[in-house]
Amino acid sequence: MRIVTENIKLSELREMTAVMLGNLVKAVVDIKKEIMVVDAELHSDEEALLIKEGSRQQDIWGINIYPDLPADQRIEFDSMINLRPRLGNRTRGIEDPEIRNRIKLIVNRLIEE
Repeated sequence: MRIVTENIKLSELREMTAVMLGNLVKAVVDIKKEIMVVDAELHSDEEALLIKEGSRQQDIWGINIYPDLPADQRIEFDSMINLRPRLGNRTRGIEDPEIRNRIKLIVNRLIEE
C-alpha cells in the first residue's frame, strides 16, 4: 500500500493493475486531507491505514481507478466501505454529487500523466 500525498505517475498505476484484476487499482480517498491510498487488495485495508494515520472515517471514500481509461472515465465510485447509512449513503456507490466531484478533483490532481 502507498499513501499518495503529492503525485503518482499514471504508469505506476498501470503497473499496479498487474497485481489486481488486470485493469484496476483500488484506492481510498480522504476528501478532507486530499490524499489517497492505492495498491491494496481490499479497500478496507486502505481505509484502516488512513485511519491509523489520523483520517476520520466520514472523510474516507473507496473508489477504483482504471489507468487505461481517459481521465473523465477513469474513476469508479464503488466500494463496500462506502455503505454508510448514518451518513445518508445507502449503496456501495457514492450518492452525493459534491463528494464525487471532490474525489474527481483530488484524484486527477494526484495522478500525473
